[in-house]
Amino acid sequence: MRRRDFITLFGGAVAAWPLEAWAQQDERKKRIGVLISRPERDSEGQGYVTAFRQGLEQRGWMPGRNVEIDYRFTSGDPGGSLTVAKELVAQRPNVLVINSSAPLIAARQIAGSIPIVMAAVADPVAQGFVESLVHPGGNITGFAVEEPAMGAKWIELLKEIAPQVRQVTAIVNPNSAPFARMFLPSMDSVSSGLSVTLTVSQIRTEDELEHAIAMAGREPFGGLVFLPDSFLASRREVVANSAARHKLPAIYSTSMFVRSGGLVGYGFDRADLFQRAAGYVDRILKGEKPAELPVQMPTKFELAINLKTAKGLGIIVPPSLLARADEVIE
Repeated sequence: MRRRDFITLFGGAVAAWPLEAWAQQDERKKRIGVLISRPERDSEGQGYVTAFRQGLEQRGWMPGRNVEIDYRFTSGDPGGSLTVAKELVAQRPNVLVINSSAPLIAARQIAGSIPIVMAAVADPVAQGFVESLVHPGGNITGFAVEEPAMGAKWIELLKEIAPQVRQVTAIVNPNSAPFARMFLPSMDSVSSGLSVTLTVSQIRTEDELEHAIAMAGREPFGGLVFLPDSFLASRREVVANSAARHKLPAIYSTSMFVRSGGLVGYGFDRADLFQRAAGYVDRILKGEKPAELPVQMPTKFELAINLKTAKGLGIIVPPSLLARADEVIE
């Protein structure tokens, strides 16, 4: 081979190396779609994003380097959930992460065989997302949240902080929280022993939400339970302000309502579930099947109390309840 031909051939090969290396790196790069049922600028939703990224980075997944993450947000509207689910599926992700029932229902219709990791979904067996907690059986696994007995706990805590309550209205949007009926039997069973009459108000719009709260405010010794619901969680300040305006003690399923002015919240640390979900994403990206990963339950509970709201309602919080609180807002 002549020297000039060799140099030309060698130079062309060297020039191609970075392109080939980039192509190989790009082929190894994975893609994750994350659908969060909160408004994009919502502080709670952004907390989920942070927890998830931290969980991934702890396992060596660096956004922009070896993984791309597409985020989409909804406000608890089933129609909007389907739209953003389609956008994520169109990106051809290796795995989807979803934190609420309505978007999970939407994504399941179009995801095909794409693995899905639930980050915080209530009673996935009863909702038909998995065959069992131990053996999910399909392309969905992850982390569940509330169990039916939580309903009784909310009634008990509401009575503990506001003993005068006699009429309790449970509020929920059945479109965004189709699972909510699972809490009612335990709520009914404990209500009679606590001299409480329980009614359920199903709402679908903000106007209906305001009307339901106003109607509860007309009841003597009324109180509210806001069931786990992405529609309500996406409107925390509206909910808490309306309850305060109508002078109603209320309990919520997450502490974020309390930081938005709600009286008392009891539930699971959902950001922790997003961080743990990153572990399942890591295992799936490395070849494990969702059907082989058991659905796990949360391990961190949170009790939060807002003393400013309590004062506005004329409520003196029992010291025993304050002592058990994880967070007290002065």
